Amino acid sequence: MRGRPPLPMETIVDAALQIVDEEGGEALSMRALARRLDSGTATIYRHFANRTEVVAHVVDRVFGEVQLDDPALARMPWQDACIVSSRALFDALRRHPNVAMLLADQIPVGPNVFMIREHTLTLCLQAGFSPAEAIRIYMTLGRYVLGFANQIGAEHRASEADIAMLTRLVENIDLASYPSTLATAGVTLVPLDEEFDFGLGLIVAGLEGLRHGE
Repeated sequence: MRGRPPLPMETIVDAALQIVDEEGGEALSMRALARRLDSGTATIYRHFANRTEVVAHVVDRVFGEVQLDDPALARMPWQDACIVSSRALFDALRRHPNVAMLLADQIPVGPNVFMIREHTLTLCLQAGFSPAEAIRIYMTLGRYVLGFANQIGAEHRASEADIAMLTRLVENIDLASYPSTLATAGVTLVPLDEEFDFGLGLIVAGLEGLRHGE
């Protein structure tokens, strides 16, 4: 009897991303992937040694949605290019709100991840930052984006029971004891997009000060 035909790696990665998108990162396993593909786990293991490798490819696949080859991006001032490229990564992770949590346990690697890394480092070096500053800027921007992406993931995964519990906790707090909180209550609910853009602008403004030695 002939065995099942081999599956292309790209097909397996697509299926893995579908599982993460639909069921969350914790649902991704070699067995779940085999079931999704109507295949055996041996087929998966032909391409991947373990779940960690699958996760790395899923993350790299999402990072590959970030388009950094736009000629307009190359013509932008470094500040604008930093904002646009960081926003592009945030948007990619927002389209897949369960992916950011996969990075809690492992560092992202892969050709698309390194493409974004290379782009950011080149941007910083050409702007006049030292190599030590450039790598720290890359890490800061990356962690900022992932932090907000994880927040979106948490909102995506929150159940009605979770929201109800948090509402009850807030209702039991005597806000009169927190006058500054009470004074800003009317403007507390800011869309996450606005928070992201505001904070990113602050980071880039601070980097401009660093570049000038302020």
